[in-house]
Amino acid sequence: MSPPTPLRPDASVRASVEKLCDRHGEGVVVETCVALLAGAPPEDHSEIARGLSAHDATVEELRAKGWRDYWWRTWGARGLLYAWSDTAAPAVVDGLADPHWRPAEMCLKVAAAREVAEAAGGAVLLAGHRLARVRAAAVRTLGLVGDTEHVPEVRSALADTDLQVRRAAVLAMERMVERLDLPEEELP
Repeated sequence: MSPPTPLRPDASVRASVEKLCDRHGEGVVVETCVALLAGAPPEDHSEIARGLSAHDATVEELRAKGWRDYWWRTWGARGLLYAWSDTAAPAVVDGLADPHWRPAEMCLKVAAAREVAEAAGGAVLLAGHRLARVRAAAVRTLGLVGDTEHVPEVRSALADTDLQVRRAAVLAMERMVERLDLPEEELP
């Protein structure tokens, strides 16, 4: 599968989402992100879906190139990094259970960026994922939104076989010690 051309090679996803918000309003963009994350057909939201993809291709063109439905869920979640309402939090939490790892990982990123505390339970489950990048994102999320009962999960990630997960666990423990006022002995 070859990626389609970006809308503008120098444009970021943030710029694309900001442009969508200027045109449609942040509330509409957030609602569309939530709908896509929940599996709504992107054809029902063509213009915004195209902008969220950040590619210069229609929904139909992207499908013809082999882009699968999980990409729309991923791009819907990614849009929530730049357009937000607290009403989107339940969709982000639900997205942590997505059957494909890409939307779930993006929901971890959104949960961390937006400090969605309700995401901690899903992050614990994803901390045992087969892919190291998902485990690392889960541990980072726990560092930002986890509570004291999540410390053992983060602590166990300190011994992960993957270096990026171990690094994420060190930073997560530091954040948790500071944020939760834990004793410094908890630091690795």
